[in-house]
Amino acid sequence: MITYPLLKANTVIGITAPSSGVPEELHSLVKQACSKLENEGFNTIIGDTVWKQEKAKSSPATKRAAEFMEMMQEDAVGLIIPPWGGELLIEIIEKLDFDNINPKWILGYSDTSVLLLAITLKTGIATAHGVNLIDMRGEYTDETTVMWHKVLTTEKDGMVVQASSSFYQHKWDHENPSPCVFHLTEKTEWKTVSEKEEHFKGRLLGGCIDVIRHLIGTPYGEVAAFRDQHINGENVIWYLENCEMNTTDLRRSLIQMKLAGWFENTSGILFGRSSANQPVNGYTAEDIYQELADEFGIPIIYDVDCGHVPPQITFVNGAYAEVEVKDGKGKIVQHFKS
Repeated sequence: MITYPLLKANTVIGITAPSSGVPEELHSLVKQACSKLENEGFNTIIGDTVWKQEKAKSSPATKRAAEFMEMMQEDAVGLIIPPWGGELLIEIIEKLDFDNINPKWILGYSDTSVLLLAITLKTGIATAHGVNLIDMRGEYTDETTVMWHKVLTTEKDGMVVQASSSFYQHKWDHENPSPCVFHLTEKTEWKTVSEKEEHFKGRLLGGCIDVIRHLIGTPYGEVAAFRDQHINGENVIWYLENCEMNTTDLRRSLIQMKLAGWFENTSGILFGRSSANQPVNGYTAEDIYQELADEFGIPIIYDVDCGHVPPQITFVNGAYAEVEVKDGKGKIVQHFKS
């Protein structure tokens, strides 16, 4: 059974940094994002970890874990968002009390996807892979990103539909800030290995491959147990994105997932756009996608709105989803069924 949190109006949003914090010269970005949320009717509380960054982390793992658990157990807090991702969130996983994680939304991506996936796999509580706090600070929000609110306010047994973006951001241009944060200049096209229309269904799981792969072989990455205990053996749809790996590292990681049984009973895989995927000796990401399609006999979709090349759809770990791709356009229907 999957438990779905529900975001309520005027709730308190807890801002904590379970991975990287924000250096002093960028504190204004946190304040801008919180001001935007408060203008939309939310209240915010900001943990001490957010304002610090040293030696690749916001604070020691014990402090990061304690602050996160405090917000999880605070009844007034209805949503937790990190400022952004980072590098060493995995340090806190063994320090969390999974038996006392209340059903409230956690939203984020990048290194945060380690936390999201571990919580859903261990507890059956749905988590939301989507925008980080810092990217909420714009004067307005693009039509893809803004859907995070609709997704998180969807009630149990409800459904929410999201469509592929019209345009995506090719690269950051910090010298010329955009009113919507992102510079959406490139036409979006969701691609299929088959070069045909694809349609498939299953329970969503995923995140940033660079980091979630490190859950394999630990008590926090038991996909088979999750499938048996929480989704009655239903098929899984994996959504995955590559932040920094070249193609051979990506291939090794996917093989490791396969050998660990993560791809058993998989109905399809979605790969996010990536500015990584550097070819090695002519070996491209498209070669990998073709190999997976041939090996597993399942649809492979790529260049979807997920991850480090914004904007991105809000994917809910544990939700039952229908994926449809036709003529370069994608649609994700998420059903919040137990």
